[in-house]
Amino acid sequence: MAISLSVVLLLAIILVVLLRGGSIKAGPAVVAVLFGFFLASTGMADDIQRFLDSIADMVNSIRF
Repeated sequence: MAISLSVVLLLAIILVVLLRGGSIKAGPAVVAVLFGFFLASTGMADDIQRFLDSIADMVNSIRF
């Protein structure tokens, strides 16, 4: 849950920065948000979540 919330927060910040910087207009941003919202209710949501979890585990296992 913490990873999901962190990813959502990070993506929201990126979206706001892109909107404010003029890199993306409001229309395409709304379409992207709606796409993500509807994608989350499909059968692909579990696969995407597992993929993101594996990336988070991989990054977490890196030792400096």
